[in-house]
Amino acid sequence: MCYHIGMKVFAERLMEMRKERGLSQATVARDLGVSLGIVCYWETNKSDPTASNIAKVARYFNVSSDYLLGLAD
Repeated sequence: MCYHIGMKVFAERLMEMRKERGLSQATVARDLGVSLGIVCYWETNKSDPTASNIAKVARYFNVSSDYLLGLAD
């Protein structure tokens, strides 16, 4: 899989999970300890999360990092 496809999937899945749970970007940012801007950039695929932030997002939403990156369903 191409790296950029994985990051596009991350952006889509992050936004989908956040909206399904009725969370704002600000809430997710606060809970993850990152800026609101970075969550916005992740969701619009303008910035790639670090490995540690991918792990934080996975734990936060109780999914695998493979799922976030489109490597698993």
